[in-house]
Amino acid sequence: MWRALVFLALLAVAAYGAVWIADHPGTVTVVWNGYEIGTSLAIALTGVLVAAIILGLIWAIVTGVIGLPASISRSTRERRRNKGLASLSRGMIAVGSGDPLAARRHAGDAERLLGSQPLTLLLKAQAAQISGDRDAAEQAFKRMADDPETRVLGLRGLFVEARRREDEGAARAYAAEAARLAPSVTWANEAVLEAQCADGEWSAATETVERRAALGLMDKHAARRQRAVLLTAAAQRHEAGEPETATEQALKAVKLAPDLVPAAVIAGRLLARRNDLRKAAKIIEAAWKATPHPELGKVYLNLRTGDSARDRLARAETLAKLSSWDPESRLVIAQAASEAKDFARAREVLAPLVDDRPTARVCRMMARLEAAEHGADSGRSREWLARAARAPRDPAWVADGVVSERWAPVSPVTGRLDAFVWKTPPEILAGPEDDDTSVPASPEPTAPAAIPASPGPAPITTDSPAPSTPGFLQTGAGTPSAPPSPAPVNAPAGSPAATQTTAADRARRIA
Repeated sequence: MWRALVFLALLAVAAYGAVWIADHPGTVTVVWNGYEIGTSLAIALTGVLVAAIILGLIWAIVTGVIGLPASISRSTRERRRNKGLASLSRGMIAVGSGDPLAARRHAGDAERLLGSQPLTLLLKAQAAQISGDRDAAEQAFKRMADDPETRVLGLRGLFVEARRREDEGAARAYAAEAARLAPSVTWANEAVLEAQCADGEWSAATETVERRAALGLMDKHAARRQRAVLLTAAAQRHEAGEPETATEQALKAVKLAPDLVPAAVIAGRLLARRNDLRKAAKIIEAAWKATPHPELGKVYLNLRTGDSARDRLARAETLAKLSSWDPESRLVIAQAASEAKDFARAREVLAPLVDDRPTARVCRMMARLEAAEHGADSGRSREWLARAARAPRDPAWVADGVVSERWAPVSPVTGRLDAFVWKTPPEILAGPEDDDTSVPASPEPTAPAAIPASPGPAPITTDSPAPSTPGFLQTGAGTPSAPPSPAPVNAPAGSPAATQTTAADRARRIA
């Protein structure tokens, strides 16, 4: 629109000039070397315009001829650059699709057309990686590390290659150099932190976490949690030899993460040694509300040395109220009641856990109760121990598929900080829910027909004097009420004599 208006304006000015010249005629005289040329003003202006156009054309031809080699060279470079970019793009696509042959071919074309540019070196290194040529990949990354613009990228490639050949020393050196050159690089900071944790350098690891938080590389809550974990790890190390230092570190960890169970356990234990029972109980109670844990219960019950068993039982009741009668609190009360010889109270608090598919710890606790009340050789104690071997698993410290009885600051598999979580491990082989199906019928070598065809227990007839398995588990009798008579050798399957012997054998196995 504006161009059209400008063109019309210029056209109007030219028309006005032409009209003005026509209205004011004049003569132009040129005298040169004794010659005199005279013409009108309009013709003179037209001649000047034509001469200017001719001179412009001549100048364009001359400059075009002179600049032709440079133009040809520039055009050639542009074509090479376009071809190189096309090869680079195809090479990246080949790397992404996992085609090593095409990736290496396009990487070679890109390097030939574009030279040793950062992207061509990166494509060459990645093509070598997917081709399995580790030496070529490492050489490409070294060339990138020598260039200031791609030094950090080259260091990361060298770090990955060092990890693949399990050279931890070189990997740490590359990560430390990258973190020094670019403090905000996430992978380098994580690698440095992992190395410091692996070496037990908890103070240096804490400084690394603080630096990452200051740079905004991680969430503030996550930074506080990691600092608490590192302080807890340091407190674990100093607890035996330097209790004062360990107490200070554990208290800092509890302040940062009150729900961190290991920090609360160490702080409570050390404060109890200093006779600061009020503060220790407050820390344990706060952690117990978040995560009821057996170590917390153990420390809480033994805060004051010399307490009676009744005092520890009362303290266990306090924990149960704080956690709204969590299953862990019931186990703590049962332990304290067992030590106080209050077996009725122990069974009362364990009753809901026993009725709802008891775990291994519940079964072992019931076995200890039976052993304490009726003796270690009682049938009920042995029965509960047998059930514990097949019972569901209890919560434990789990990190990356590893189940551990004790907490650790880092994962033993990946080296990840704060990897252990208190939870129930997955059931690999679930035990049978009903104990009467856990003991198969005893086969008789001379009477194979007595073995049932189905996997369930042998049928028990009313003529059999031995009690059935569920009744035996309920009464806890050690032996059958009457010794069974031996079955005849040729007893047919399903006869009273055969089933009587099978039931007796099952009762003896459970006993």
